[in-house]
Amino acid sequence: MMESLLIANRGEIARRIIRTAKTAGIRTIAVYSEADAGLPFVREADEAIAIGPPPARESYLSEARILEAARKTGAAAIHPGYGFLSENAEFAEAVETAGIVWVGAPPAAIRAMGLKDAAKELMQAAGVPVTPGYLGPDQSEARLLAEADAIGYPVLIKAVAGGGGKGMRRIDRHKDFAELLASCRREAAAAFGDDRVLIERYIANPRHIEVQVFADRHGNCVHLFERDCSLQRRHQKVIEEAPAPGLDAATRAAICDAAVKAARAVSYVGAGTVEFIADASQGLRPDRIWFMEMNTRLQVEHPVTEAISGEDLVLWQLKVASGEPLPKSQDEIAMKGWAFEARLYAENPAAGYLPSTGRLEHLKLPEAVRVDSGVEQGDEITAFYDPMIAKIIAHGPNREVALSKLAAACAEIEVWPVRSNAGLLARIAIDPDFRAARIDTGFLDRHGESLAAKQPDETAIDSAATVLSKRTTDDPWSALTGFRIAGPGDGRVRVRIDGHLYWGRVRPDLEANAVEVDEKTVLFDAGNAWPIGLPHAGEVEASQGAGDGAILSPMPGLVISVDVAEGGRVAKGDRLLTVEAMKMEHTLRAPFDGIVGKLQVSTGVRVSENQLVVSVIKEEG
Repeated sequence: MMESLLIANRGEIARRIIRTAKTAGIRTIAVYSEADAGLPFVREADEAIAIGPPPARESYLSEARILEAARKTGAAAIHPGYGFLSENAEFAEAVETAGIVWVGAPPAAIRAMGLKDAAKELMQAAGVPVTPGYLGPDQSEARLLAEADAIGYPVLIKAVAGGGGKGMRRIDRHKDFAELLASCRREAAAAFGDDRVLIERYIANPRHIEVQVFADRHGNCVHLFERDCSLQRRHQKVIEEAPAPGLDAATRAAICDAAVKAARAVSYVGAGTVEFIADASQGLRPDRIWFMEMNTRLQVEHPVTEAISGEDLVLWQLKVASGEPLPKSQDEIAMKGWAFEARLYAENPAAGYLPSTGRLEHLKLPEAVRVDSGVEQGDEITAFYDPMIAKIIAHGPNREVALSKLAAACAEIEVWPVRSNAGLLARIAIDPDFRAARIDTGFLDRHGESLAAKQPDETAIDSAATVLSKRTTDDPWSALTGFRIAGPGDGRVRVRIDGHLYWGRVRPDLEANAVEVDEKTVLFDAGNAWPIGLPHAGEVEASQGAGDGAILSPMPGLVISVDVAEGGRVAKGDRLLTVEAMKMEHTLRAPFDGIVGKLQVSTGVRVSENQLVVSVIKEEG
């Protein structure tokens, strides 16, 4: 096996690779941007080298800087992780040309599967079923619109070079096509340097099922069963599980055999994932499952496969890259139990899942399950990279036990002042529909509003009242606002939770969990983080009116387009400008009919969270 390994990545996956490499006796080398200098993966590597400023294009996407780092440190091999350069055929070739071992798929396979249209044509030729749609070279808006009209709405428009949910839009109406196509192309060009798209039939009740495949240079190719990644938001996976619920033995055999056939069709080597879309409206059947794409790298959700198979997939990668045969044959790979992975993100579900940045002043992750994290308490979540905090992986003998473990683990998570989706994950894990496996990729669209927890429930309110009453014994008049001069008190306490006022009851039976962070009291309740306090003198509940037309940026980011001019007339819902942050576009729209006031920003300007960017003046009469 190689003597040294440079990890051309960051955060969680860099730590994951370092962990396995060290157990194999391999010297590890980390590369890092200026923004990541203090992160754990930099400290945990045997050697670390800076490669540039925070923007990914100047650091983790800089082929020249990474290759120079490999040369300086004498790296024998490079592992790209996932994202960044992991599916860049030119980089893979450059690594091999430099005499360095590439721990990844062959460049030819990356190219074959890297473009969705060409990959589908290849799969069709190999006998793998593909989703109906338009894969043609004519990229004119008129041709694409005509094809969408012919397929019938809704359709899915996808970047040819896409991945990870980037450059993908669902289009429900003919009149929305031009705007969403333009947005999709911008995002695709920014993420992949290629704005070409394809169009697919949108499956009404889709399940996203993928198969882990592995191949070596000796002609061996196996699968390690499937994963169900149907629980998604904006095409980004949130919770994955293995095996896929409701998949019978015959259908499993068909989909896994198709995945191996797909890998063999491109002479694949290493770890790969073949993704399928299934129409689950009539149950999971072989004739209603189609090839979608192949990811020629290690997946974010590989731990669930490791949990049910008992195999270390990173170790398999290192062995295969070193020229060794696969550690096991197909007959030797067995599936044991059930596993879930939940992605803990720095985002606020109650505010439309906006990214949250800042220092993790308080971070407590569960200890009873596997946790893969790239950060620790005191580290900072920046706007430059993916907002993942950690992956929570639970395994059990069956789905019910594994899911109960996941629910308990997510409920224990404490994150502050960065907002997280821990509470959302905990609620999903106990949701009756999810527990009954009544899922498809639209699950969060249907249930998201009720699962977002925009306000604390009764238990959280009472917990806040209980905590605050104990902390104000020296000044009972400030807390016991339900006190009456004549007659007994009504037992209620007026509390402020996340900026709003509530009446709660002091309940000694509650085991409320609160900590002091930066002179604030924060209540942690079932994964939620609620800043709590007593009302100020004379404080009243703030009005929840529609607002005065001041448009604030919902997050720190880059203004990539301004679509209005000062003095121009807009209608409610019209696009004003678009802000890009953490690889996603967020469009700000007019709250009502009116006139555009002072524009505070222009294209290319960076904005901070809650910064005033433009105002809309409501027309009288």
